[in-house]
Amino acid sequence: MSRIALDGERCVGSGACESLAPDFFEVGDDGVVTVLRSEPADDELRDVEAAVRTCPTRALDLVSEQPATAAG
Repeated sequence: MSRIALDGERCVGSGACESLAPDFFEVGDDGVVTVLRSEPADDELRDVEAAVRTCPTRALDLVSEQPATAAG
């Protein structure tokens, strides 16, 4: 599973992420992006990955998370 990470200090509100993945990102009136949903499903990763790659300030990242294993 992957999770979207946002560095709000780097964000300049270009809106590229919102235009590529509007279900996940929204640029607020303050010019900073809000992550609407942080965990895209596998079939949604393509748009989110494009948004991360397109961010001009590298404020976005997609972090892989390993599922927790139950202790036996």
